[in-house]
Amino acid sequence: MTASPSTRSLRLGTRPSPMAMEQTDRFAHAFRTRYPHVPLDIVTITSEGDQHRGPLAQIGGKGAFTRRADEHLLNGSVAATIACAKDLPGPHDRKPGISTGAVLPREDVRDALVLPAGHPPATLASLPPRTRVGTSAPRRAALLKALHPKLIAVPIRGNADSRLRDLDSGVLGADVMIAALAGLRRLNLADRAAEIFDPTVWLPASGAGIVVIEHRTDDHATGNVLAPLTHSATRILLNAERATLAALHGNCLTAASAYATLNPAADFVTVHAVVLDPEGGTPIRTTTTGHADYPDAVGQLAAQQLLDAGAAHLLGARP
Repeated sequence: MTASPSTRSLRLGTRPSPMAMEQTDRFAHAFRTRYPHVPLDIVTITSEGDQHRGPLAQIGGKGAFTRRADEHLLNGSVAATIACAKDLPGPHDRKPGISTGAVLPREDVRDALVLPAGHPPATLASLPPRTRVGTSAPRRAALLKALHPKLIAVPIRGNADSRLRDLDSGVLGADVMIAALAGLRRLNLADRAAEIFDPTVWLPASGAGIVVIEHRTDDHATGNVLAPLTHSATRILLNAERATLAALHGNCLTAASAYATLNPAADFVTVHAVVLDPEGGTPIRTTTTGHADYPDAVGQLAAQQLLDAGAAHLLGARP
């Protein structure tokens, strides 16, 4: 970015998927409302994750969705990038020099069961034994084994819209699937949610429903432009959740999650955290509350409680 806030442009990198473009449009509306005279240039960056159809573990986990965008950001090709917070790798799995500039208001965090078109109404509990449930997340697969052991988790890949088409046409490789409700809503497909899960029982992905805009840490001009667009309550929740997973050294291959909530007065934050057994054993859970001024400390405490309860041996486990 150059010159003053009234004249500089913002070059923003985003993935080209329909869901990514919808969240980019929402950010663009907020940006242009606040900065009506600042040009916003949208650059699409196709990630390795968009191109690869196999397991993410084969290409480095969630980093497959961010590596190319990070390269564009760090080499100055773009001034900022936008992403779902749940898709970002942990701090231990990412190059330094990237900071969060803005956090948009959180959407619905919950996961949902999606049935093929024409399927009669059903819930996870009512599905026949050995029904194949499609999911790409180790967290969801482990929750399924723990809460509904009669069902079978099978891996699926692809963008949400392509997975839905494959489910309806019978070529997904699964009988039903689990999806993020926020993602369904972004695609105007919330009516496909056959069952919506309680987030304190079926913990969502950390950062679920949160869109972040990142910039180079040393690019203070861009950081100053983005900062006023941050939703402060959502930033507190994101910091608490990220701090929990960072203290656990969690990544996208870890069957673990942290889900934070604020009390109505927004002065206390509560972290619901879990480390799951990929084999379907008893999860290790904790719930921790602390002052919202210190969300990182609350998240770190939640992680320590999980470790004290014996979670370390599950964190390195693989199905």
